Amino acid sequence: MQSLRSASPHSVARANKVPSLLESVPTFVTRRSAVAVLALTAAPLSVLAAADNAHAQVSQTMPEKSLYERLGGVFAIAAVVDHFSDTVVKNPIVGQTSKNSQLREWHTKNLGRLPGLKFMRTLWVCNVSGGPFRFEATKPGKTPLGLEEAHRNLRISPAEFDEVAAELGRTLDYFKVPQREKAEVLAAFTAHKDEVTAGYVATTKPR
Repeated sequence: MQSLRSASPHSVARANKVPSLLESVPTFVTRRSAVAVLALTAAPLSVLAAADNAHAQVSQTMPEKSLYERLGGVFAIAAVVDHFSDTVVKNPIVGQTSKNSQLREWHTKNLGRLPGLKFMRTLWVCNVSGGPFRFEATKPGKTPLGLEEAHRNLRISPAEFDEVAAELGRTLDYFKVPQREKAEVLAAFTAHKDEVTAGYVATTKPR
């Protein structure tokens, strides 16, 4: 075996260089690890920030759902109309025992038309709430959703209209419709009060 004394200067130099290379490895690994840790720490923050920005952009660009959608669509609306129509028939003020002879007669002698009326009412609510269905009155009013001609001969008084609106409100409560949607449905209905009561008003005007 060759002794250190007999070793060449180049061999000694190489032997002296080895420790310096080995000593540099921990420093290199430590710095690299620190950079990696910082990168891993910053990554979740950047991902969260990007997610927040994306959510904010989607919230700004997505249109609000229509009343029709918020009510649950045609099937939910049809269920409400079905229940509402049945309760109106039994209502003592506007139904079968109403003091209004026209309303009393309709709710006792014309119940064979009630399924068709429910269908038309469902179409009307779907249309007025922004749904994809179009209402066409059997007796058209001045506007596509006008109700004056359909109700003229019934001579519905303002007080009777208010009772029908109250019955609608009770039906919406029965189905646990949220307050916001309930208010919008009632507002859409009461907006046509003058049309529905036009027949009554015409008979009470002085001649």
